[in-house]
This record gives sequence, structure tokens and C-alpha cells, in this order.
Amino acid sequence: MTRRLTTKVSRWPATALFGLLLAFALVMPDTARADLGAAARSVPSAELVGKGRMTYLGFKVFDAELYAPGGSYRPSTPFALKLTYLRNFKGKDITSSSVKEIKRQGGVSKQQLDSWTKQMKSIFPNVSSGQSIIGVRTAKGSTIFYLGNRKLGSINDAAFTNKFFSIWLGNSTRNPQLRAKLVGSGS
Repeated sequence: MTRRLTTKVSRWPATALFGLLLAFALVMPDTARADLGAAARSVPSAELVGKGRMTYLGFKVFDAELYAPGGSYRPSTPFALKLTYLRNFKGKDITSSSVKEIKRQGGVSKQQLDSWTKQMKSIFPNVSSGQSIIGVRTAKGSTIFYLGNRKLGSINDAAFTNKFFSIWLGNSTRNPQLRAKLVGSGS
């Protein structure tokens, strides 16, 4: 009888500790939300939707993370795409690559593309391995860019926003495997 009582008493603290740990975990803020820094203000209740790595010819290029309200991505509502570069890149090369992919999608006039190119050149900085650029699609359909917590600039053109984010999130992306990891294969 004494042995049985000892067993029940010794289990109580472990059960209570588990309950306390569970309660603590439930009230802790979602760490996926904290990753956006200043960009989080433009994406209410942002939670991680998905993430993946971009490679090119075996070289690691960047890690991508997609955040959206409640973790549910919709192209017509606010979201943030965070690219953490795994190599050093010049801002002019980031612009050039973006222009190339926007052109590949088609449906953009030379005048539009020239305007966007000029704006991206003034926004995109040189980045070092480990730095992140976050692009935010705002509620109004414009795009705001951040380097960490520092706002780099914005482009207030819904057509640009759609074309730019389609590079990674559109149905005709060059990397459908990355898209599937970011938005889910059913999107």
C-alpha cells in the first residue's frame, strides 16, 4: 500500500510540470511572427505560411519564407516574402535578375519595365551572406522593401506588385518546387 501511494505522489509533479509547460507554450508569442521586424506592421497577424531554399546549379542562393495573416496566403491580401541571401550580391544584380524574370512573364510594356527598373535600382542594396530583404504586398497593392528593420523604399504600382511577387509565387514561376514549399502545393 505504501508503494502505491509513493508512485501516485511521484507522478503528480511530472504531470503538473507538463501542464505548466504546455500552458507556457500556449501563451508565448509565435516566433514566426517576430522574424519580420518592421515589416510586420504591414502584415497584420503575420504567421509563417511556408519556406524553402533556392539553389542554382548546385549553389545555395537564398532561403525564402512567406508570411501572411493567420498563416493563410492569398495573393490579393497583405503578405511578406523574406529572402535571406546565402551569398553576397550586388543590388544591380538583384535588379537585373528581377527584371529578367518579370520580362519572362510577359504582359509588360517597355515604358513600365523601364520605370520599375529605375525604381528597383534605387531600392535594392548590395547584400552580404546572411542579410535579408523583405518584400511586403500591402493592403493597397503596393510593395514595400525592407533590409532587416530598415525601410529601403516602395513601389506604388499594383501591376509591379503582381509581376514582382509572381517571380516566386506565381503559377508560371521558374521554380515550382520552391513555390509549392512557400504557398502549399494546393494553391
